Amino acid sequence: MRVALVNPAWDFGHSIYFGCREAHLPLELGYSKALLERAGHEVMMLDGPLMGLSNAELAERTAGFAPGMTVVTTAPTYLFWRCAQPELRIPRAFVLALGKRGGLTVAVGPHGSTTPRATLAKLGVDVAVRGECEEVVARLADSPAPDSVPGLAFCRDGAVVLTGGPQAGRFKDLPALSWPAEWLARHHHHHHRYGTEPAGPGAELEASRGCPYTCSFCAKIDFRDQYRRRDTAILLEEIDGLITAGVRYLYFIDEIFLPRRDLLEALVDRPVEFGVQTRIDLWKPDMLDLLGAAGCVSIEAGVESLTEEGRAELDKKCRMSTDELADQLIHARRSVPFVQANLIAMAGDDSGLVARWRERLRTAGVWANDPVPLYPYPASPDYRRLWGEPDDRAWERAHEHYLGQFDRLSDIQEDEPLPLEELETACACR
Repeated sequence: MRVALVNPAWDFGHSIYFGCREAHLPLELGYSKALLERAGHEVMMLDGPLMGLSNAELAERTAGFAPGMTVVTTAPTYLFWRCAQPELRIPRAFVLALGKRGGLTVAVGPHGSTTPRATLAKLGVDVAVRGECEEVVARLADSPAPDSVPGLAFCRDGAVVLTGGPQAGRFKDLPALSWPAEWLARHHHHHHRYGTEPAGPGAELEASRGCPYTCSFCAKIDFRDQYRRRDTAILLEEIDGLITAGVRYLYFIDEIFLPRRDLLEALVDRPVEFGVQTRIDLWKPDMLDLLGAAGCVSIEAGVESLTEEGRAELDKKCRMSTDELADQLIHARRSVPFVQANLIAMAGDDSGLVARWRERLRTAGVWANDPVPLYPYPASPDYRRLWGEPDDRAWERAHEHYLGQFDRLSDIQEDEPLPLEELETACACR
């Protein structure tokens, strides 16, 4: 079968979107391509941001390929599935431009994983994949009947059929990915890198998937939940391929980059720098030193709250005190050029305590953000605590709650976010 894999041309105007707006490698589509080609399918992968194409142009290229199946992602790469834009106007714009020329149309992403009925209705696609998508997409291409493939949602006789819950892939032995040279040449962005001068292209990859913790704010119940480590040999094969292709900075998109001596020791002598997201309380000083020696130039560390009560409310299961967390961050800064402590705005936080703690870290060269408000994503425990299991209005409900609760957003968001209904009406989602 001919299969088209499409990352649309994103536009986050008037969105509450928390993620980075630069172009990133569409890892979920890269894995899907590798598994599809292994099974003998002919694949065309398109990326609007990295190819500089509009959604209309992407649709024309897709139609020219005459695929039997077209897959479009509803969030810009696995990195941002946990903080996706609530609105579906951009993938819908691609689907509208494509019309009936793409064969079986399939949506993958966080929206269909948690709210499959609403996603089918808004996008007008034939199928929505629930959960991690690469193995499901490959099985769907092999199968003449979607009923036999787990983790799908589709319409039949006016009703939505669900073939089981969200899926989690094996992940550990996913093949090493390679990317078009033109994409890497355009990938100037070094994700979450500050304070050091970028040299050469950047790239994203993952050493692990999921997280062993269940923090209340983290939107991963329906995807990227169970913690799995990728095989080190395969991971190093991918890294070496990226280095050979000219990449000089890697960003590990792992939900939580845990201490891993074999990988870090292997990176020490490789000519590449990298950034990670992690929890600083899970590292020992000697491993933080090795992290820096291995080439890490950016750490984004989730602290979230500056009180033990606040961290307990978020189900952090953190065993360090606030002062010990500060000591760890300052130690990490001795060998890593940029270290950030992530803070979340919580009711009852002492603004004076926050200011003093941030100033202590700033003096030591560690950046701690102004606490940002939480969005109760439908795939998070916080959503379920507020309203129970997500229904077809879950995204609308979370959006209304968020816009009504906060009069100030974070500095990475739009100054004037619109209600979800307005954002989606503009693209005929409704």
